[in-house]
Amino acid sequence: MIYLDNAATTKTAPEVVQAMLPYFTEQYGNPSTIYGLGAEAKKALNQARRTIAAAIGAKQEEIYFTAGGSESDNWALKAAAEAYSQKGRHIITSKIEHHAILHTCEYLEKQGYEVTYLDVDNDGLVDPEQLKAAIRPDTILISIMYANNEIGTVEPIAELGAIARERGILFHTDAVQALGQVPVNVDELNVDMLSASAHKLNGPKGVGMLYIRTGVKIRSFVHGGAQERSRRAGTENVPGIVGFAAAVERAMKDLDGKMKKETELRDYLISRVENEIPYCRLNGHRTKRLPGNVNFSFQFIEGESMLIMLDMKGICASSGSACTSGSLDPSHVLLAIGLKHEIAHGSLRLTLSEENTTEEIDVVVEELKRIVAKLREMSPLYEDFISKKGAK
Repeated sequence: MIYLDNAATTKTAPEVVQAMLPYFTEQYGNPSTIYGLGAEAKKALNQARRTIAAAIGAKQEEIYFTAGGSESDNWALKAAAEAYSQKGRHIITSKIEHHAILHTCEYLEKQGYEVTYLDVDNDGLVDPEQLKAAIRPDTILISIMYANNEIGTVEPIAELGAIARERGILFHTDAVQALGQVPVNVDELNVDMLSASAHKLNGPKGVGMLYIRTGVKIRSFVHGGAQERSRRAGTENVPGIVGFAAAVERAMKDLDGKMKKETELRDYLISRVENEIPYCRLNGHRTKRLPGNVNFSFQFIEGESMLIMLDMKGICASSGSACTSGSLDPSHVLLAIGLKHEIAHGSLRLTLSEENTTEEIDVVVEELKRIVAKLREMSPLYEDFISKKGAK
């Protein structure tokens, strides 16, 4: 098997699993209890909080653990909107956000909030000048993702955050695809809230976090006990949180080296596809993109057919977000960057890890060449295109 869908999820690293195991069977206490077993769990929880805070330049008390990126996004938007509703009811986001943001914004619109969805350019970048123009006196929250999960474009978050800070507006970023892939520092990025998820960086599924800057007024999202300093009720997932911290620590050890290797492999893959498969388009910014992200649209074919045929060859890939893999509609991200429906339908996302090799990429490209050629042979659109081209 060749696994090239790391944006959907990553393999839990062996050292992460080892770090988690004792908290399932030996140190299994509830961190809210006062006896020794619970105190050990609480100690592990605090250490994990310190580790993750240090990795993003935050304070320990600014890290709140959740069940994943989607919960963190929901919490940031819904609770902040409620807390600042007396100041205004206008929110700004972009058209290429993850559905955890877009669907939350749709929910808030039904509650009487107004949402401005910023356009992006053909590379998927948000224009800081457009953000400035969209800000109103009643704007209370701006949420722009750090890096896009489909096309890999990395947004100018520090600049966008500075605009929000200058106007006194809360700024949130969904950094689910960014943490562990590129440097993340909350002060340098000028963010007030930041979402992340463990399973995107070789940690376990079902655990995430929300960074909330000291001083930000935000309501509780899950009501019940006094866990997470009374802001998020429910017994903490201690094994998962320990695993999250171990994954962050692992990622930070040689982040520059990991980025360099993945970027070289990414550019090699892009170069081979562009040079050897005609009528394809690289989606996303060529250089301002995640190290391991490659997204192409191939004309005259359906992305789903490509995925099935790649899977038959033991190659795992996707056509976009894992959260919309059951949808027949073209990607909202690809439509937002200006692609026509028929071209957007032929998209393929290949996302790498530091474990992938040049040899694997060579195998994938050779298979992809065969698959694209075979699918185009079956396409009346391609046949018509070639005949018209030959007639000129």
